[in-house]
Amino acid sequence: MLNMKKIVLFLLVLIVFASCSTKKDILYFNTIDANQQDKVVFSPGKIQPNDILNVIVTSSSLELAAAYNLNQTPTFTGYLVTTEGTITLPVLGKIQVQNLTLGELENFLTTKLKDDKHLTNPIVTVRLMNAKFTVLGEVNKPGTYTFNEENISVLQALGYAGDLTINGVRNDILIIREENNVKTYAKIDLTSKDWFNSPYYYIKPNDVVYVNPNGAKVKSAGYIGSLGNFLTIVSIGVSTVLTILVLSK
Repeated sequence: MLNMKKIVLFLLVLIVFASCSTKKDILYFNTIDANQQDKVVFSPGKIQPNDILNVIVTSSSLELAAAYNLNQTPTFTGYLVTTEGTITLPVLGKIQVQNLTLGELENFLTTKLKDDKHLTNPIVTVRLMNAKFTVLGEVNKPGTYTFNEENISVLQALGYAGDLTINGVRNDILIIREENNVKTYAKIDLTSKDWFNSPYYYIKPNDVVYVNPNGAKVKSAGYIGSLGNFLTIVSIGVSTVLTILVLSK
């Protein structure tokens, strides 16, 4: 009888310890050295169909430049990239833009305006108006977010979503990316800094970030519920077994 009680007690203790998380599971960037420096390489995104581009043309002659802007004024109005990867600009007509970066398109339009004698000293500014990303899973504010910056990091994206909940798995963050009709998948470990120089350090438009739930969260979604409920069920079961053993003697 005494051995049975010891076995039951051991099992209960084992369950409690198995459900506990260590600091390494919770804290970000465990591998960072405070005096260390890492170079982050930025890979700009390419223009894709359904992007909305804001294109503003200016020059030393504002009157002449106005003809090259939508609605005849350099307002914040966009051009939708067609499924063929083109936009149609005033005067210049149809321009192939797919797979160019914003900077490459700026350089191309500036050169075209200058070489074709359209404008003297043209300045072209291109911005993506509908840049967005989605964060799902174990974060405090899941949803789809827009951004106007040229680039933001995964950490900033998670900041938009209110950071991970305590039930989010820090070392198993899934990034889903689609470019040129091809989906790629990558996983990053927030407890390490090894992903800082990967292609997934920066978010690209239409990226999806998914934070997996930990074991405790998954269990809480089942019939047993929380750890407390589970231990209660175990306790009742053990008490019932012990009672039966006592009565059977």
